[in-house]
Amino acid sequence: MKYFFTLTIFLFLLAPAGAQNPVTITGKITDQQTGQGLPYAAVALYRSVDSALVSGLLADEKGIFRFEKLPLAAYFLESQYMGYRKTRMAVPEPASADAGVIALPDMAMHADGRVLDAVEVTGNRDAVESKIDRQVYRAGAFLGSQGGTAVDVLRNTPSVTVNSEGAITLRGSTGFLVLVNGKPVQTDPAVVLNQIPANSIEHVEIITSPSARYDPDGKSGIINITTRTVAKNSQSLIVNAQTGLPSVHTYHNLKKPLRYGADAAWGMKAGKWEVNLSGNYLRNDITGRRVGDVNTTIGNVFTSFPSDGERSFKRYNYTARASVSFTADPSNVISAGFYKGYRFQSRRADLVYNNTKTDLETGRNVGRITYFNSNIAEKTADVTSANLDYLRRFGNKSELTLSGLVESAELDGLTTNINLSEPGRMRTLQSTRNPSENPLTAFRLQADYVVPIGKGKLETGYQYRNQVQKGVFQYLDQNLETGEFLLVPQFSSRTRLLNHIHSVYGQYSGKSGKLDYSGGLRYEYATRRFTAEGTPARNLDLSNFFPSAQLQYQFSKGWRGKAGYTRRVQRTTNNELNPFPEREHSETLESGDPEIRPEFIGQAELGMVKEFEKGSVFLTVYNQRIKNVVNRVNSVYNDTIVNRIYTNAGLAASWGVEVGGNANLTKWWQLYAGGNVYRYAIEGGLFRNTVVVNTSSVVYSVNANTTFKLSPGLQVQWGISYLSKRVTAQGEDSRFVNPSLSVKKTFLKGKLAATLQWQNMDLGIAGANQQRISTWGRNFYTTTNYIQETDIFLINLSYNLNQLTKKAKLPASEFGEREF
Repeated sequence: MKYFFTLTIFLFLLAPAGAQNPVTITGKITDQQTGQGLPYAAVALYRSVDSALVSGLLADEKGIFRFEKLPLAAYFLESQYMGYRKTRMAVPEPASADAGVIALPDMAMHADGRVLDAVEVTGNRDAVESKIDRQVYRAGAFLGSQGGTAVDVLRNTPSVTVNSEGAITLRGSTGFLVLVNGKPVQTDPAVVLNQIPANSIEHVEIITSPSARYDPDGKSGIINITTRTVAKNSQSLIVNAQTGLPSVHTYHNLKKPLRYGADAAWGMKAGKWEVNLSGNYLRNDITGRRVGDVNTTIGNVFTSFPSDGERSFKRYNYTARASVSFTADPSNVISAGFYKGYRFQSRRADLVYNNTKTDLETGRNVGRITYFNSNIAEKTADVTSANLDYLRRFGNKSELTLSGLVESAELDGLTTNINLSEPGRMRTLQSTRNPSENPLTAFRLQADYVVPIGKGKLETGYQYRNQVQKGVFQYLDQNLETGEFLLVPQFSSRTRLLNHIHSVYGQYSGKSGKLDYSGGLRYEYATRRFTAEGTPARNLDLSNFFPSAQLQYQFSKGWRGKAGYTRRVQRTTNNELNPFPEREHSETLESGDPEIRPEFIGQAELGMVKEFEKGSVFLTVYNQRIKNVVNRVNSVYNDTIVNRIYTNAGLAASWGVEVGGNANLTKWWQLYAGGNVYRYAIEGGLFRNTVVVNTSSVVYSVNANTTFKLSPGLQVQWGISYLSKRVTAQGEDSRFVNPSLSVKKTFLKGKLAATLQWQNMDLGIAGANQQRISTWGRNFYTTTNYIQETDIFLINLSYNLNQLTKKAKLPASEFGEREF
């Protein structure tokens, strides 16, 4: 009986245990300050009774973990993540044996300042990341750009080149759309990119295969600048200052260059509010020379007028930026932004011309004059932009966004030109002034709706855009007897360009197994009305579809393939349409064609991405076909003036290969490199097909840098930017090379950083920072060698008052924050 009673009690106690369901424990590892998940954090599960290890795993890319099929018991968790203190959490016991899943609150980890110093030395973040439609570049990886502007960051990407004149091209084209935190900018891209301070940039995104939800503007794609923001429940203050050392080479210029600047950014994110404020000032002069030769043939007279002298730049810019976001509740978010930027540039060209005329039949000299020409071209750009957005989230996980954006840009210029006799320069031969005003105002209204459907999401939207650009161009010639400046109607005009654009789009994107896909269609109805004083208005109505498609397939761990197609448009500007010649300087006029048509582009690409433990590499093959390609070409106006004209030149096509990547070769040596090579061909005609064009060339560019971490807090980076010779519609541009060297040292546990930059390295042997541009035709030839200052030394100081927060900050959404 005693054994029967004991056995009964044992079976009674064992029965519930045998009936217990397995337990699942889920949770998320987060940063204590930002609230964002910590990807691939290490999580260990221990039994409370004896601290024995039960299991261990890595969280996913969002910091989420899951332990399954566990027996009912008391447990505790321990998480580890580099740069953070070890964190422990007890697992609450379920209320019943049938609890099933135990969902834990977020396991928040605290950043450890002592470990962060080590992370600064050993943790190498990739400089480039590949996504389905873009390449993302981390601005902080390029030491040589610190203290500069967005243009200095872009120089490092394989898709972008910047020549000696500051012309920015994306895959060989100057036509591209600029976004700032996802918001489009209608002003000249070069103007905006030269205003945004490099120190405020988190990422640069090169979107070469944009989806249908983006504006179709820009024939080569989109450049999206993502600026830094503050982490959750914290404040941040970053202050930077820059100064330049005395010039090594002055080229006997009239004035010494000045180089200095400062910028600051403050941000706060607490509760329902987020506020970001930033501002900067940058003075960045440069010295240089210009050596040129021009000749024309009219009848039997050959005229040659070579020139030599100073060509320098005085330039400065300042910006102010503010954004605020209010999250009333998780379903309602209101955000607003404001941007103000001003840029001034004065280009001085003080040249001595030797003008000689020769009779081609007799070989006799029929005229000779030597004179001094001082040509100063001033340009100012005053850009103001503001946006207001409202986001509404619904219960079915759909979202509606209503957006409005206004933009104003005052683009003014003044070119003064004076010819003085040689020698002595005491007598004035000619004096002219060329003032211009080219203001632009634009606004857009937009509604976007996103709803989950099946395994993906459907995005639809409507947009209205209104853009007005006016122009007042004057040419004033001085009466040398009275000193009065008189208007020359032949070279003066007033213009007005009006664009109305209505567009709707639909796009579906999703994922099925290893395949990511996206496809969409955008329809656009656009009207263009151009008027020039004294001429009839020109109207152009356009109705077009812009399809897009992107695919990405994960072949295996680390290997991805992707493909994309997009159709785009490059719209015409006021300058390209203005038929009246504008006197740019003593030897050139510039005019447009009021009948010029927009360029339409079909762009396809196919690529591979390989990610490995210590880096990544990508390769993309692309094709671009441009209908109605616009070129600036030359013709002879008179014996000493060449007329530059914008005109459609037919069909252009390019095939190219783009490759880039980065590798952490050792703990102290990191390499980043990117290159682009393409064949560009034009077939068509100029000047109503009176001049046949059939030309092609192979162009390549390389942007690379290598970083050496010599000791904790000390690193050296050497970089180079190289652009090969390229053929144009009527000539060629020579190669262009720019090496640089930067040394960075951190102090005060990384809060203070000092960087010494050696820009445009030359040492008299590299031929750096100079480029020869040549054009020729049946009766003219021009060649100009632009020689710009080399061996420039700058010192940058940066102080980060909230470094721990910045170190803990994870990459933001690929589309940037909702701010401008």
